[in-house]
Amino acid sequence: MLKKFLGITSALTLSIGLTACGGSENSNNENASVGEKVDHEIIGIDPGAGIMGQTKNVLSEYGLEENWELKESSGAAMTAELDGAINKEEPIIVTGWIPHWKFFEYDLKMLDDPKEVYGGEENINTLVRKGLKEDMPGAYTFFDQFKWKPDHLQEVMLNIEEGMDEQKAAKEWVENNEDLVNSWIEGAEPGNGATVKVPYVAWADVIASSNVVKYVLENKLDYSVELMQVEPGPMFASIADGSADAMVGAWLPSTHADYYEKYEGDFEDLGVNLTGTRNGLVVPSYMDIDSIEDLKEAE
Repeated sequence: MLKKFLGITSALTLSIGLTACGGSENSNNENASVGEKVDHEIIGIDPGAGIMGQTKNVLSEYGLEENWELKESSGAAMTAELDGAINKEEPIIVTGWIPHWKFFEYDLKMLDDPKEVYGGEENINTLVRKGLKEDMPGAYTFFDQFKWKPDHLQEVMLNIEEGMDEQKAAKEWVENNEDLVNSWIEGAEPGNGATVKVPYVAWADVIASSNVVKYVLENKLDYSVELMQVEPGPMFASIADGSADAMVGAWLPSTHADYYEKYEGDFEDLGVNLTGTRNGLVVPSYMDIDSIEDLKEAE
């Protein structure tokens, strides 16, 4: 699995996709176009995700909007579609992103985006509510120093995906990366049981990162952490209005751009905690397609 991951992460790209429900009558027809094989369906993720808006722009920019349909779904449904298709070696193009466990699990390739509609690499930022530094200086110091790499995050993600309890996966990773974790908590005052509210979206990467944050704050700095699963909009809103304290899943500058701009000035941006993310299109490596342009040509 690691070999597959290294092959794809050299580009450190995220992916979006188009996918077929595995029952297309043309899926095994060698003479059918890619569009026919996947029923011209684009299976996305949560409707509020920025990647969905980017996909609509892709359809427009590449002249695909008339023949292709963007389907709203979820991260779990998308990966279930991917798993089912790969098990049958059927054609499929699925939504996704790096960091994501599926790049450990499957042999995937990215579709070129010659028009660069999805943009380049993105970062994941940490945002905190105003006043956190004064109210919880130890937590603030930790969040300000929290930085890691995609391979760190994906290790936690894969363990969770394979069935490990989220906090157990976080504990195992922390114990194996003591030097890095110590750099996060250096100079941080203990919390003496104070509660830190951390909103997160149900994306595999944000689930993993938020659980690592929870484990470190509780077991290294004596805070109590309340994880709050929400949609992207409420995640930003809760930091902006002060009903939550900190979030570590702001994808910028593109994916969460609308939410960031809406609430900018009402939160404190502590900067990048992870680099090397990117949106794009991905397919199983056995599919004979290399570019988004091929979707237009193959119709």
